[in-house]
Parts: sequence; C-alpha cells; structure tokens
Amino acid sequence: MKQDTLDSLKRYADMGIPTGGFLRAVLENNLMEAFGRADRQNSEDMAEIVGYVYNEMPIGCHGSPEKVRAWLDSFKKEVK
Repeated sequence: MKQDTLDSLKRYADMGIPTGGFLRAVLENNLMEAFGRADRQNSEDMAEIVGYVYNEMPIGCHGSPEKVRAWLDSFKKEVK
C-alpha cells in the first residue's frame, strides 16, 4: 500500500479528516466506485487496502455512507 494512502486512512480515523474519492468509496463499502476511482497502484493494492480498513480501523468508521458521514460529523462536534 502506498504511504500516502495509509496516511490518509490514519488521518481519517484519528482526526476525522476526509479522504479523497477513492478511499471514501472504499470506506463506504462501494467497491465498484473504488475500482473506478483507483489509480493503477491502488487498484493493485485493493486487497491490502480493504484488509487494512477491515482489520485495523475502528468498526464505526467504515461500512456504509451513513457510517462514514457519522464518523466525520463526530469530529466536527468535538471542534466546536
């Protein structure tokens, strides 16, 4: 997995910083969209990326668009 991909996932999980469209699709469990947005390297690394999200990231931050939205919203509330 590319370092910038990993860094983006960590910023999202730890600080609620939104990812780009490719990773957002992965986090929302929309793999057709994810493959459509992936560059060549991310496409080749898809199994590793999905494995990292599933095994290493908090369960509440991925799996559907609603979960991703709620995760991001939870950080907005902390800032206020």
